Order: sequence, then structure tokens, then C-alpha cells
Amino acid sequence: MYIFDMKKIYFVTSNKNKFIEAEKILDMKLVQAKLKINEIQALDNRKVVEHKAREAYSILKKPVIAEDTGLYIKDWKGFPGALVSWVVGTIGIEKLCKLLRTRRDVTAKACVSYYDGKNLKTFCGQVNGKISGSPRGSDRFDWDRIFIPDGEKRTFAQMSIEEKNKISHRMKAFRKLKRFLESEVK
Repeated sequence: MYIFDMKKIYFVTSNKNKFIEAEKILDMKLVQAKLKINEIQALDNRKVVEHKAREAYSILKKPVIAEDTGLYIKDWKGFPGALVSWVVGTIGIEKLCKLLRTRRDVTAKACVSYYDGKNLKTFCGQVNGKISGSPRGSDRFDWDRIFIPDGEKRTFAQMSIEEKNKISHRMKAFRKLKRFLESEVK
């Protein structure tokens, strides 16, 4: 059994939009912990988030939640994966759209980890979609302006936060975390 104060959950992120989105999805108040963490570089965001959770716990010495996303382009054998922020920051979002000429199939994946110093639990969610021909919508997250989920004509960035949270990869991962917290953590 886990012992944890549900009123004080530390979410390790410096991204204000990610923090707001997580609070809305979980329907609970979180404590934002902006920490300088040595992030490992890997295609697999599950490895990245588990490392991030362990590092955050070693600093805070309190149970933590960490999250990481990746964009896995089918024709590029999953690249850039968890390196998507680095790719967008290096070549730009417009250039990423141009590099994908015909096949634009992609999977957006989010992983969230809970770590209390002994137990590490990771929950992932994913959504399949396509990369748009050019960026569209507001600039909330790195690649929301180019990701069109299957069954939609709009990018995530063209949707309201509420619309996005009904179908997003982050929502799916955080909903699994919420079920875990409600059933296992007291």
C-alpha cells in the first residue's frame, strides 16, 4: 500500500501549459515543481520520464509525478520520438512539415511516472494521426500546431484545451495515473 498525501502531489515541469492541462485532466490541484534535471536523451519517452521521476525524487525527497511526450513518425522508424522538442528547436516546426513529403503517419505518445522512492509506476497513452502540411493554430506546445489526430481535420492547437483533453495522448496517460492514485495511493 502506498502512503501519500493526495493534497500535495508534486508535478515536475517548468511548462505552465502542461501543468494547467494536467490539473484539468486529473481534476485536482497539483504543486508545480520547477527543477533543473539532467534529462537523458532517448527516442523512447518511457525511459526519459522514468529517469526524470527518479531524478526529481532524489532532489525533493517526496513522491513526484513526471511527464514526457514523443512524436513517432512512422516512415522515420519512430524518429524523433522523445527528441521532438530538440528537433523542433533545431530545425523549426515549418521545416519538419516540409521534410515529410508524402506519408505523414505519426503517433503521439505521452508517458507519466509516479515515483515515491521505492515504487515506480508509469502510464502511457497514445493517439495516431498525421502531420499537417504547415503549422496551424495557437502555440501552446511544440508540435500541437502540426499534429492532426485520426478522425479530425484540425490540429491539436486548433482545438480548445477541453476538446484536446477529450482525445489526447496526455489525457489517456493522466487518466490511467488518476485511476492509480484513486485506488492505490492514500
